[in-house]
Amino acid sequence: MSKKIIISGGGTGGHIFPAVSIANEIKKREPDADILFVGADGGMELSVVPRYNYPIKSVWISGIHRQITVQNIIRNLLFPIKYITSQLQARKIVGQFKPEAVVGVGGFASFPIGSVAAGRGVPLFICEQNAFPGLVNRRLAPKAKKILLGNEDAQKYFPKEKSVITGNPIRSFDLPSREAAAQTMGVSAGKKTILSLGGSLGALKINQAIQAHLQEIIDADVQLIWQCGKRYYDALAPQVPENPNVKLLPFIEDMASAYSVADLIISRAGGSTISELIALSKPAILVPSPNVSEDHQTKNALSLSEKDAAILVKDVEAVETLVPKTLEVLKDEAQLALLQKGIEEMEKHNAAEEIVDEIFNAVYA
Repeated sequence: MSKKIIISGGGTGGHIFPAVSIANEIKKREPDADILFVGADGGMELSVVPRYNYPIKSVWISGIHRQITVQNIIRNLLFPIKYITSQLQARKIVGQFKPEAVVGVGGFASFPIGSVAAGRGVPLFICEQNAFPGLVNRRLAPKAKKILLGNEDAQKYFPKEKSVITGNPIRSFDLPSREAAAQTMGVSAGKKTILSLGGSLGALKINQAIQAHLQEIIDADVQLIWQCGKRYYDALAPQVPENPNVKLLPFIEDMASAYSVADLIISRAGGSTISELIALSKPAILVPSPNVSEDHQTKNALSLSEKDAAILVKDVEAVETLVPKTLEVLKDEAQLALLQKGIEEMEKHNAAEEIVDEIFNAVYA
């Protein structure tokens, strides 16, 4: 009989792609496994997950909006109705699918499915990507059979006897040689290279910081691969001078090549990004987003910077200090070597494999 597992959660790529990695590892071991994803109505997971040939259902749920606006007040007034509706929908989904295990990857869709399943005695496994856990996982923790941590700094927030540090599942990367990567990215293999990442949508403050100091980068004769995000590209492109050292891109499909040729990375500090940097041992300057719940990206960045494995630049200081700090590190071989050593010494995990080991050992052993 095939194994039946629900994977619930989503909302961001940082939740969705680890979830897909877990599903792929389950399928690798058990090709006949029956896996159902459950996301939130309107969530990006509803369009992303089917691309990987997994079925997905949704529940009507969202979080409490903290910023006070008329629109958010109306949304928050709907929360009790959404909560009750999502619980009823979760009962129907769990009752019909009859899972043997539920894996919650974070995001508000994890809560109704996880709480209903655990209430019916279905083993619940929650995955926490960040150094400071989200509200949903903190609420689900008492009901969970195992708590699977992507960042060891989150350990102190959960019962130790149920917690396992597995790392975060990441995309599979087969890094090409620097020479091959440089050719793919259209840059020189012999020049120091900065890779700036802002996610698929882009990071406004990082873009503003680079734009303000772009001439300094050009004058330093270093290369910049600048992934500015789809929503900023059209406005930025006419303002960026044509220069062989500057590659402005809305999105990077071939991240393996981009990572391979990069000497130093500028990035936000989401849990999945942190895990990719650790897995690939890439030194970085992290600019935590201030627009996330409970400032968890700052805690993620600190988990590296306190070990000399990355440098933290505050979002409010980025326009003034980000590029000068980046150029300073690139020019200082000793400082760059210290960051390289720090990130190489961070504990590595085969996260998807370790997570599926925990699930299978607890449920099917």
